[in-house]
Amino acid sequence: MPTDAPSSLPPVLRPDAPPQHTLDELVARFAIGVRGDTAGVRLSGLTLATADLRPGDVFVAVQGVNRHGAEFAAQAADKGAVAIVTDAAGADAAEAGGLPVVLVEDPRGILGELSAWVYRTGRDDTLPLLLGTTGTNGKTSVSHLLEGILGQLGVVTGLSSTAERHIAGHVIVSRLTTPEAYEMHALLALMRERGVEAVAVEVSAQALSRRRVDGIVFDVAGFTNLTHDHLDDYADMREYFEAKLPLFRPDRARRAVVCIDTEPGAEVVARSEVPTVTVGTPALASDPDAAAAADWVVEILDERPTGTQFRLSARDGRTLTTVVPVIGRHMAANAGLAIVMILEAGYAWERIAAALDGDRIQAHLPGRTQLVSGERGPAVYVDFGHSPDAFEKTLAAVRRVTPGKVLMLFGADGDRDATKRHDMGRTAVEGSDILVLTDHHPRFEDPDSIRATLREGALRARPDAQIHEFSPPERAIVEAVALVGEGDAILWAGPGHQDYRDIRGRRTPYSARELARRALRAAGWPVPDPTWPVPYPDDATPSSDPERPFTSPL
Repeated sequence: MPTDAPSSLPPVLRPDAPPQHTLDELVARFAIGVRGDTAGVRLSGLTLATADLRPGDVFVAVQGVNRHGAEFAAQAADKGAVAIVTDAAGADAAEAGGLPVVLVEDPRGILGELSAWVYRTGRDDTLPLLLGTTGTNGKTSVSHLLEGILGQLGVVTGLSSTAERHIAGHVIVSRLTTPEAYEMHALLALMRERGVEAVAVEVSAQALSRRRVDGIVFDVAGFTNLTHDHLDDYADMREYFEAKLPLFRPDRARRAVVCIDTEPGAEVVARSEVPTVTVGTPALASDPDAAAAADWVVEILDERPTGTQFRLSARDGRTLTTVVPVIGRHMAANAGLAIVMILEAGYAWERIAAALDGDRIQAHLPGRTQLVSGERGPAVYVDFGHSPDAFEKTLAAVRRVTPGKVLMLFGADGDRDATKRHDMGRTAVEGSDILVLTDHHPRFEDPDSIRATLREGALRARPDAQIHEFSPPERAIVEAVALVGEGDAILWAGPGHQDYRDIRGRRTPYSARELARRALRAAGWPVPDPTWPVPYPDDATPSSDPERPFTSPL
């Protein structure tokens, strides 16, 4: 919703020297009508939100859920906007701002094309190589693996993922999985300005449905899988699947690499409208024979707590052996997809093999099956997975490298897809020896009710299971550590890299990784020093109040 309230999100990233245009040029290209004088007006950016507006911007006013963005025209003018772009419904309100008003039929619908024109980031402009990945699970991992491998090739990289934005080594916290169209084009322009050669972009179904990647043509589009998720946004799995398909059209991508380990992958291949190459991992595919017949095959060689070794082979005999630095066959599949995407993007096989064959992939995957414990005591993994399929794959990976018991600790998102909660409980209890239920992002839902649904799903699957329930999660991890010992493992799924919890619309500082380390240390187990920002003071102690999870004298 457009607003002039201060944003609690990281700022929109823009080029330092944006392209310059005249408003008359914008009118000639996009307008169906104009109100006011456009002569001599110059523009250098655009935005949907007055909170992000900078002097010289065009303010694009769209219809929101409750109000029309044109109602904020005066605030936009006060902040230095030079014009308003809106539709007929917003025209009269926009005039109240005293700025020229450019009328278009569908301001939201043209936002991508308009942003590409403003920042010169369209199909025919000079841009870094663009690699976009979609799918239910694995998008973030593939994006970070793409960046890591390209870095090993000596390429200056950019990244836009759920976790972070990277620009030639500079790291910024992400706002959305895929930014709004005007943010995405501004980010690409900044990356070009900073000398970035290749960019890995995580592309969600919502980004495609809500037109956040309009105006962008990816050099290679990748597909990981499709499993139960996001049915709060889509009516059913078919609608969810169809939302991802536009990425595989010529107006969105030039080539594609598709993992066929799940049935939807085969349909993506059949319906792709661009040249497509397939990757399969028989060890985890729903149809191992089909996966084994893929253009590229991932063969699992070894699984250890510090990584997964695999061989990637092509039909023509090309092969390399490497290690992805996290556990899980699904992570090897993600790495195989990333390698083939880089190959399809035009990097020579010999160059890729020289960097990876017999070595490890040098990639950091924040909050993806991240081992936060030390050499002694229970192994504790913090993961971002929040779907039944992610639970199943990650629990199986933890089980294969754990000699003792496996404890699963998790909660579920409030105000999100509730249809998957029973399956989350079922999958979690079936893959673990001990289940601990806690809270995640309750948002405006009752956390007790969320946990009750998870428990119900778990008990239906295993009535005799050992199930515990603790709230808040600050207490849950302490109790979980007390339930395990040397040789056991804890998988804390859901929070991953995130540094906050959403409690009734308020972002409360929170780090599952740091909480796990503190619980281990309090139990007498050695832990390594953190390599991430710590959101709590050293003398903070757990509180019983879920809205004030730590108390501190500071």
